Amino acid sequence: MSPTNIRALLAADPDVGAGNVLTTRIRLGLGLDEPKVTFDTPVDGHAAWQPLTVRELDRAVRARAAALHGMGVRPRDPVAVYVTAAADNILSFLALARLGAIPALVNPNVDGEKAALYISRLKAVGLIADAVHRAALDGRDYDVPLLSDPAELGVGADPDAAPAPYRHWSGDPVAITHSSGTTGMPKAVVHSHASLYAAVKHRLSLPLAQGADRILSALPSPHAATLIAVNQALSFNAQVVHLSDQTGPAVLDAIEQWKPHGVFGFASTWADLAGRDLAARDLDSVSLWWNTGDCAHEAHIRRLVAVGSRVFATPEGRVRRPGSVFIDGLGSTEMGHSHFFITHTVDSNRYGRCVGKPHTFVDCAVLDPEGEPLGAGQVGELGTKSPTLALGYWNDSVTTYRTRVRGFFMTGDLMYRDEEGYYYHMDRLVDSVDLGNGKRLYTAMTEERILADCPAILDCTVVAVRDDQQVVTDVLVQLRAGADRGRDYGKEVRAALDEHVLATLRDVVVVDDDSLPLGPTGKVRKYLLRQRHLDSQSAR
Repeated sequence: MSPTNIRALLAADPDVGAGNVLTTRIRLGLGLDEPKVTFDTPVDGHAAWQPLTVRELDRAVRARAAALHGMGVRPRDPVAVYVTAAADNILSFLALARLGAIPALVNPNVDGEKAALYISRLKAVGLIADAVHRAALDGRDYDVPLLSDPAELGVGADPDAAPAPYRHWSGDPVAITHSSGTTGMPKAVVHSHASLYAAVKHRLSLPLAQGADRILSALPSPHAATLIAVNQALSFNAQVVHLSDQTGPAVLDAIEQWKPHGVFGFASTWADLAGRDLAARDLDSVSLWWNTGDCAHEAHIRRLVAVGSRVFATPEGRVRRPGSVFIDGLGSTEMGHSHFFITHTVDSNRYGRCVGKPHTFVDCAVLDPEGEPLGAGQVGELGTKSPTLALGYWNDSVTTYRTRVRGFFMTGDLMYRDEEGYYYHMDRLVDSVDLGNGKRLYTAMTEERILADCPAILDCTVVAVRDDQQVVTDVLVQLRAGADRGRDYGKEVRAALDEHVLATLRDVVVVDDDSLPLGPTGKVRKYLLRQRHLDSQSAR
């Protein structure tokens, strides 16, 4: 059956959602023996990088579901999953969803102390953890029984012993994922059967984007974005490989080995790739780079669209030419999908942290502190409504309701829209600083300008702290390979700053990658850098 027919049947089925795409395809008998899903680790006798057919994927899922059901897991039971391999995260999600249970996926980069506290707050009925993460939890109080090591889950289990697939209702909780944790303890975000599939269902009626038929997913595997990518590939009958390592070298090696047409990832991966010698790598297969989470920087996007190739329609027929497409946007775990999109090519000139226009399924507004809508050109907090929005925060109704204003989810992003309806991201609310007299320091926009104006700087972090009655700003810069580390970059950085930001500047410091505190998804934890500054001041 063709991918178009598969998409049409799934689009017409009102019961399809994030919890049952695989079981629906099995029930309909759609393309079951086509190799579609590849993992970078072995799965049930399949070697790493050996693709599984849809039927083989279902068998692996049913074996795990049978084992978990035998351990007593039942519908609506939250089960924590704390593992490294993409295969273990994804197969655990699919198996638990088949049972109607609620997989709570924990990023493997969350440290043991924080993970133990996070898991204890879930009040889960059990835990799936690999050896590395069991060791990280060892001796810590998290009060959740261990169900299985993922390497043993389903081994020897009879796939035919799995119970019939749970029948999901649209509002059923289908997964718990967590926020980035860059401002402290990650927040547990609960998604529904309908919300986590809403964007995929929307896309089923649209033409398939060039590059979306063979996808390399460099998304963190416990993230909501990966769960969406899993179901998108199954719904579009696309081939997909899921990486456990999202670093630049791992992604480049995977591109050369697997020859994807599209690559999905976060901004931290694009920054890493932009610092590599891309001309020395074989990236011609890539037509599409697709970003979600934080919007990407112009300096990184321009490096990526200059490589790869795509097909153009010409009077002489279809021809492949150098250059690729980068689809940028802005999303978060709570938003359930990017709510904006903009397409960049080598000819693009609309940057400056422009995230494009909202998807048609999004109703959004820029709001003032009282929740009133602002006009074009006015900066305020983004409020958004969408069928993709998460249900709220697991076991935390206080935070759930605090983030809702007049039906909008308040994202914590400071933005404005222009007269043409394009939206621009200025900063996260927690990172910006009010300078008084109508001026505000936006750290993310300041970083954007530095990167655009200073070619030797690969990435940078702007940290602004209110110290007594004044604001002090430091710029931490990471240099491109081969850049002169002994050179003073202060003059270039200062030239890129707005006058009111320049007045707060204390220092420009060249730093190494490993000197920055990173969150589980690779974001810099600016709150820790701010706290370090305040601690150093109080110690004087």
